[in-house]
Amino acid sequence: MTKENLKYDDAMLELEELVREMEYGEISVDELSEKIKRSAFLIKYCKSKLKSTEEDVAEIIKEMSEEG
Repeated sequence: MTKENLKYDDAMLELEELVREMEYGEISVDELSEKIKRSAFLIKYCKSKLKSTEEDVAEIIKEMSEEG
């Protein structure tokens, strides 16, 4: 799934699954590096999405207070 198609909720679900797999040792050593790279990507994506949403909300609130 590319970043353009990725939704926050889907990214969080995938990240939770990866964490669960790592916690319970369900990942082979051969897969571990790729799973960690994917996890890092998902964390970065989610943080970016949250920051963007926070900025959008702040802008909307600012615009509303200027109108009132």
